[in-house]
Amino acid sequence: MTVTHDEKVVREFSKQAAGFADPSRNAAFTLHLDRLVHFMDPEIDREDIVLEVAAGTALVSRAIAGRVRHVTALDLTPAMLTQGKRDADHAGLMNITFAHGDATALPYLDRSFTLVVTRFSLHQVAAPEAVVNEMARVGRPGAALIIADLIRPDGLEGDPDRIERLRDPSHGTALTESRITEMVSASGAEVKRAERFEYVRPLDPWLEFSQTPGDVSARIRRELEDELAGTGPVTGMRPSEIDGVLHFTHTYLFQQAIVG
Repeated sequence: MTVTHDEKVVREFSKQAAGFADPSRNAAFTLHLDRLVHFMDPEIDREDIVLEVAAGTALVSRAIAGRVRHVTALDLTPAMLTQGKRDADHAGLMNITFAHGDATALPYLDRSFTLVVTRFSLHQVAAPEAVVNEMARVGRPGAALIIADLIRPDGLEGDPDRIERLRDPSHGTALTESRITEMVSASGAEVKRAERFEYVRPLDPWLEFSQTPGDVSARIRRELEDELAGTGPVTGMRPSEIDGVLHFTHTYLFQQAIVG
């Protein structure tokens, strides 16, 4: 039986839901959250009606809920929403609505939100152009669009998406910054500013968090070790060794645009 991409996403992220907001297990999402909120600061207003697209457990929504009028956190994976709702209730956040839905076909009328954000979703979905178009469609004129994602640096050798898919079969394609800018412009929004940075991260926690099978984890490790030793092909994961621990490098983009 053929498994759709959306079904892969729900399957993989259902496994990750319980530990999504745990810094000891999910450093990528939690470590740079404050940095993203700081990047968003100029766009946040007390009267904002916010939509977080492909929200997962609504980490961004929960981080800004106290500074805006209302936030809707939408995601495809029910287990993620359940975990996020539990955490929001525990924190006493009463102005977040959790909604089950598809980022490529948002269940909202045009011009419904004053701030629309998505984090680490475009590289995961099968149709990132549709996600960006939908974000722009539901944004009011002058609304800020915030995209935070894993990107492929220009000129990178190798095929990091192949390794990413071995680790997590729901991974789609890491886009370049220029491709994301093209999609945002095509949606009718105008890019205003961007921030890029690299994150050198240890391999083992990354594999453990996604519950990658042992044989697949061993294969990924072997490929990165061979590349580092100069005996294997370039993977695109930019491996390094720090204090005897195998690491690799991700590049992240924060981009802000305004809906026309």
